Amino acid sequence: MTRPPRILPLIIFSQFTGTSLWFAGNAVIGDLQLAWGLGSQSLAYVTSAVQLGFICGTLLFAILVIADRFSPRRVFFCCSLAGALANGALLMVPPGLETLLLLRFATGFFLAGIYPVGMKIAAGWYQQGLGRALGYLVGALVVGTAFPHLIRSSGAELPWQQVIAGVSILALGGGFAMLLAVPDGPHLSSGSAFNSRALGLVFRSGRFRASAFGYFGHMWELYTLWAFIPVLLLAYTINHEISLNVPFWSFLAIAAGFIGCVAGGVISNRVGSAPVAAIQLAVSGLCCLLSPFLFEAAPLPFLAFLLLWGVTVVGDSPQFSALNAAYAPRAYVGSALTIVNSIGFLITVFSIQLASSILPLIGAQYIFLLLLPGPVAGLLALRPLLGGRPDG
Repeated sequence: MTRPPRILPLIIFSQFTGTSLWFAGNAVIGDLQLAWGLGSQSLAYVTSAVQLGFICGTLLFAILVIADRFSPRRVFFCCSLAGALANGALLMVPPGLETLLLLRFATGFFLAGIYPVGMKIAAGWYQQGLGRALGYLVGALVVGTAFPHLIRSSGAELPWQQVIAGVSILALGGGFAMLLAVPDGPHLSSGSAFNSRALGLVFRSGRFRASAFGYFGHMWELYTLWAFIPVLLLAYTINHEISLNVPFWSFLAIAAGFIGCVAGGVISNRVGSAPVAAIQLAVSGLCCLLSPFLFEAAPLPFLAFLLLWGVTVVGDSPQFSALNAAYAPRAYVGSALTIVNSIGFLITVFSIQLASSILPLIGAQYIFLLLLPGPVAGLLALRPLLGGRPDG
């Protein structure tokens, strides 16, 4: 079956629109804090609610083998629809933190049928060049995650309701595009049912353990940085008494990761995934270390620093996905990847909550030092995979 040229662009578009739901709550949290009387901790709670929803959704989808029992593009559409409704329901519910967290949890739950399922749809069309395609798809996740900030930046007076409605409509449009224009691919394969015994077996492999723990270190840093970039930018504008479009620069700093994902995918074809992941993890760790010093810099070097950090903090993500898939025990690939992803996202919850609790005590310019142990531990874990091209 010939692959139509529209397939990859449409999958990328749908992945982008669906994952724009991820940080929709973060983009309007400042407005909700004022309008709903929410406390300063609400940013961390909202972000963690989405992460916990994604963890629960991923585990349930794996246990029930949803994406294998049903057409993945139909699953993608149904979850895009449900996620858009959960996100849009913010416009209709009475104000309150509990309601907000419940709806963000539901949004995260349905994202489990968008992000991983989009990967499966792409794998159904690609046997050769899948790594490059996954680089674009993770890049689409990055831009989608950042996109609500771009909508918010379009006007200082743009009501938060329009941001939420716009993201929901966009996600719904991407779901329809996937359903109507992307048929199931000729290489679509069925996975094995989730096996709880895999938890005690998968980490016996030294190489899988190395790639998984490298991924865990990466996750300690990633989502906490994304969540608190607007906080850092706002603190910078106050400290330097300048005017910056905080939502716009938040969008650019997060979306810059698209470059890291795509470029890393291209380079990994020549040198392997492990060296690319290690270099990007090392650079992002160095950014953690230097963040207090760059906070005192002039606007141009500070913003350039944020963009570099945005490129590298997520550019290693597709490479960790490739490494985990390559080294997972063949009999438990699906279960192993589900377990590792769930642990990785659970780690983000602890990191986000820690940063939020420390923020009032030390200030925004210092909280990213708390993220440095993640890249350091990840690099130490990756050492057995460096030297040569063990990932092929």
